[in-house]
Amino acid sequence: MSPVDRTGARARADVHNGAIMPPDARCLVEGDESSPTVRLTGVLDRSGVEAVRDALLARLWQRPGLLLVDLSGVRIPDPLARDALEDACRAVADWPAAELLLDPDGPPPDAPPEPLDVELSPVAEAAREARVLVAGGCAGWGLPELVEPACIAVTEMVNNVVAHAATPMTLRLAPRGGALHVAVRDHSTGRPAYGGPAPVESVGGRGLLLIDTVARRWGSTALPDGKVVWCVLYAEDEAAYRN
Repeated sequence: MSPVDRTGARARADVHNGAIMPPDARCLVEGDESSPTVRLTGVLDRSGVEAVRDALLARLWQRPGLLLVDLSGVRIPDPLARDALEDACRAVADWPAAELLLDPDGPPPDAPPEPLDVELSPVAEAAREARVLVAGGCAGWGLPELVEPACIAVTEMVNNVVAHAATPMTLRLAPRGGALHVAVRDHSTGRPAYGGPAPVESVGGRGLLLIDTVARRWGSTALPDGKVVWCVLYAEDEAAYRN
């Protein structure tokens, strides 16, 4: 499975009097930390859609769970701008404990389960700390068969940050159905690129192959000041492999 390529602008999302956008933007993303709903106001066109998308993604990472986007106060004259909002929903679909809904009709769905998080420094010991969190989460969520493959995946994800990004990182994981969703957020804009199996004579280059082997899906999402690398592992896949 090749990585899913997610793109986005690099503008930083800040809060200005309840708006998670610069006050001179044509479209504002308005909300507060106490509410799962943000409201888009103004005019959303192609020139502003990347900044709006960045603001939504940054907000959802900072406050995981369910994020509802009220579109009643915004005009979207360009269909491509609406498509970009839909792309934001797809970009977070496999993040742990994350769901982004546009202009929901009717009662909101149940919020995703609470995730587990740990802040890690870009040092060799970070992978061991990550494995401890994964093992505890799988045990607590009734997914013991995923301990081994998830530890393989998270070791490679964390070690990639240590080797290439060299920034502090956040590891987050949460269950969803019979799957485990894992993500590592760092502060480097460099994106992982998987070119298939490495030649047998090469040194290194097998980290992404290991993730691709144990996870059903994986990829990365650009954020204003870095990225989220995520993967999804299914208990049924591991059971089928062992049988």
